[in-house]
Amino acid sequence: MDDLRKQLHQLVTQACQHPPGSPVRQKNLTRIVILVRSKLWKESTPYYQDALQQTWMYFCQNICEANTGEAYDPDRSSLITWLNFYLKRQLQQFYLDRQKHQARTVSASSNPFGTGSEEMIDPIDRLAAPEDIPPLLEEVRKWIEKDASRELRRVHIANHPEVNCQILLLRRLPPETSWKELSQEFNLPVSTLSNFYQRQCLPRLCRFGQAEGYL
Repeated sequence: MDDLRKQLHQLVTQACQHPPGSPVRQKNLTRIVILVRSKLWKESTPYYQDALQQTWMYFCQNICEANTGEAYDPDRSSLITWLNFYLKRQLQQFYLDRQKHQARTVSASSNPFGTGSEEMIDPIDRLAAPEDIPPLLEEVRKWIEKDASRELRRVHIANHPEVNCQILLLRRLPPETSWKELSQEFNLPVSTLSNFYQRQCLPRLCRFGQAEGYL
């Protein structure tokens, strides 16, 4: 583990010596992802892959600069500890959100009042309507769909040209398609899809965000 920690520290140092979006930084960040992914916390919950995706986004945004949180500080913890802390926190939030949703559903279904009573209204229906798609999300969608360099279409899972970065990035934008659904649709394991997304698609998304000044 000491050797891995030293190697990761060196890669982080090298990455952060170069500006956001630069090829050298992206190359080092990709190498970090490859080394770290097998060391992260794992559990068999239906929302694990979503929490993991958010963790990798957090990694891209805060490994060198503090964009959405505190920047990584190697003097306070190892990189793996830092990522695992964030991942577990996301998993906890997903769990709490799931419990709240189930509680609202049970409450609505067990309501004793008859049809037409105000108490029969599902609490979810009382929530404000969702806002329009944020401009940032729309810009990301346009970039993916346009794919001016055709790089997103060209990079695909081996022997599966139909499963490329463009397809996966679009399908994982909110409201995202679950990894389980994608696995059934493309007849590929969730791990294969997720690993490809983390190694190939996510770094390109981060690179776009950094080039546009979003990250």
